[in-house]
Amino acid sequence: MPLSGTDRSARSARTTVFTPRLDALLRGHRGEDVFRLDADTVGVAGPELTDRILAARPATEHERPTFKPLHGRSIHRTEASHVMRAIGRDVRAALRGPGPGDVDLTGEWPHVGHVHLRDLILGADPYRLRILMDRTLELTPKLTWTVIAVGAALPGRPRPGAPVTEIAGLTAEAATYSDRRYAMGLYRRAAAPVCFTVSTLVASAYWLGAPFDDDTPNEHILYEAMRLLPPSWNILRNASPEYPALDARIGAGDDVLLLPLLSHRDPALWDDPDEFRPGRWAALDPDDHPGYLPFGHASERCWGRHMVMPLAGMLLDLLRAEGLTVDPRQTTARVPLAGLLGVDKVRLVRPS
Repeated sequence: MPLSGTDRSARSARTTVFTPRLDALLRGHRGEDVFRLDADTVGVAGPELTDRILAARPATEHERPTFKPLHGRSIHRTEASHVMRAIGRDVRAALRGPGPGDVDLTGEWPHVGHVHLRDLILGADPYRLRILMDRTLELTPKLTWTVIAVGAALPGRPRPGAPVTEIAGLTAEAATYSDRRYAMGLYRRAAAPVCFTVSTLVASAYWLGAPFDDDTPNEHILYEAMRLLPPSWNILRNASPEYPALDARIGAGDDVLLLPLLSHRDPALWDDPDEFRPGRWAALDPDDHPGYLPFGHASERCWGRHMVMPLAGMLLDLLRAEGLTVDPRQTTARVPLAGLLGVDKVRLVRPS
């Protein structure tokens, strides 16, 4: 069913308010290839230079978004791959299962979606692990590590073979306090971003585009939401000798901040760049469209992409089947400055 004029006007009445720093980037640098952000940081949004920079060398362990060193301990790629395969199998098991019976997804998103995903995927895990999924732990790393330190010290941890998720089962292999703390940190690093990212992406999609035409595929809705509000809105590369050789505007001591936030709205790359138009994806390829990097560069794709899309599609199916929409009384949503970009505190309701 196509959208009515009332539906379109409800969507167009919503205002997305970016935090000042993000707003300044959009207002001051959209359409620029390279620009200076501060004395030792260069911003890059041009798709060709972005491709060359990301292909010039692999990300270092300190540049990787999820698997940076944990309490000073390096996370080798084989271990990271092992952890991601475990959470991937947990996600697939959750998607195959019957799911919760009567679930109420009305309320404030992305919180409601995050809690639903946590319980769907990790509901069998002990409380000391599930509490690591709490969104309030995002406030400070110190709070997160306090909770992990207490949980690692408590008796009664999972034993090998316990009926828990695979990602929780990895903590059962930790014999010492230090190893338990490390394993719980990995649990948080691998599992929490899946739930955070998916719930934030779906909240953004609803804020930007609901109500949707019945024949609009979930994939097109999600690709368009990630274009306008890319969860990974920047990619940092520390100063490296490869970069000045690629562009003379990058100095030898300059860090480089690559900005999908800007390339995703560049008028040279997109028709009507500020408009939510999921139909554009019927003719575009998300894997090779210039400047489109929702899951990183082809040289190093995000390992979580094959979990994010199915989980987000499942949530959209639930919300669309229930006919939920954004509370018509809400006309403004804020986009805070955070590592994970998206709208905050979007109220989803059943139509009266």
